Amino acid sequence: MIDFPNHSRSYDHTRRAVRFWGYDSAIEASFYVNEAALARIQPGAPLDESGCLNAFDANRDRICAAAAKVYVRGTRGSYDLGAANF
Repeated sequence: MIDFPNHSRSYDHTRRAVRFWGYDSAIEASFYVNEAALARIQPGAPLDESGCLNAFDANRDRICAAAAKVYVRGTRGSYDLGAANF
């Protein structure tokens, strides 16, 4: 089971997404939630760095729940969440 105890997140300019981390025992997985997904879950949010980070913070529980649904133990090091995941 994946857990998200680390509230750190960062904006990845190249991917235009917010990166955050989940942990399954000692296994760390990176997750990226892109701008389209953030716009879907928080319409009207500005799609710049601070707007994306604020949208992520306001919807952290929903985003982590979606991340837990796509996570499969040991298959990948990172996962991308898009609008279709919400």
